[in-house]
Amino acid sequence: MTNLVEFPGLGLEYMVNRVAFTLFGMPIYWYGIILAAGLMLGVVFAFHYAPDFGIDTDRLVDVVFVGTFCAIACARAFYVAFAPFEYESLWDMVNLRDGGIAIYGSVIGAAVFGGLACKWRRIPVVATFDIVSLGFLIGQAVGRWGNFVNQEAFGTNTGLPWGMYSEATRAYLAAWQPALAAEGITVDP
Repeated sequence: MTNLVEFPGLGLEYMVNRVAFTLFGMPIYWYGIILAAGLMLGVVFAFHYAPDFGIDTDRLVDVVFVGTFCAIACARAFYVAFAPFEYESLWDMVNLRDGGIAIYGSVIGAAVFGGLACKWRRIPVVATFDIVSLGFLIGQAVGRWGNFVNQEAFGTNTGLPWGMYSEATRAYLAAWQPALAAEGITVDP
């Protein structure tokens, strides 16, 4: 679960452990902690500026709760629907601990069910989407660091100084090389 991450152009190396700590024998991953921190910062931003948009913060609590829960559920559902493999049981489909969420599903779920919650709580939908979209950008910016810790969602090869290398990314790309080659994509070793 630990990866050596190198930045050859900068002369830097870091040991990055995906596990922050264990609780009752269960690993608690940095990815989850970082995503939760991004969510919380986005929520704090939204609640701070909500009155400026004419939004009642007491009612916004319900919208945020519904939107967050449905965003997580839809992120998993989207991932499962488009995953390149089959699941053996219903538990495998809903088990988030084995990884697999998609931001597209999250945005769709938050927009649809958050919008319905706005109607239910009688707060302005457009103003709420305006403020929540900015909170989403904050959460997304922070959450990307979870991808760094997991050594996933990396870009293409680069000769720029901040170019990064780890054995985990090399192994991942090597495993997918036949599928990538079929699409005309080559990966440098």
